[in-house]
Amino acid sequence: QVQLVESGGGLVQAGDSLRLSCAASGRSFSTYVMAWFRQAPGKERDFVAAITLSGGTAYYPDSVKGRFTISRDNARNTVYLRMNSLKPEDTAVYYCAAKKAPSVGRSVREYDYWGQGTQVTVSS
Repeated sequence: QVQLVESGGGLVQAGDSLRLSCAASGRSFSTYVMAWFRQAPGKERDFVAAITLSGGTAYYPDSVKGRFTISRDNARNTVYLRMNSLKPEDTAVYYCAAKKAPSVGRSVREYDYWGQGTQVTVSS
């Protein structure tokens, strides 16, 4: 089992950058596929990024590709989400999620563990 705690959210202006962190506790962080999702008010929780066990491959939807970068540090049990060129439509609660390998999922139901979320607000 793994516990996840996100940090790094806040209020920024359009065009700014932000880096989110997700610290994992528990065993065997390196055996979990890690991902970020987001949920805006009144909307479903959407896939933002996922990364393989070693960090060698990352996956993004078109809405964030080229602006967001997911990375992980297995020695620190931490996954990051670097967000550049932020837009007002990126405003949401951002969640960190984990699932056992090997497949990299893009849907909420595929992930077993979730953090409590961190709010990101982008003003225009």
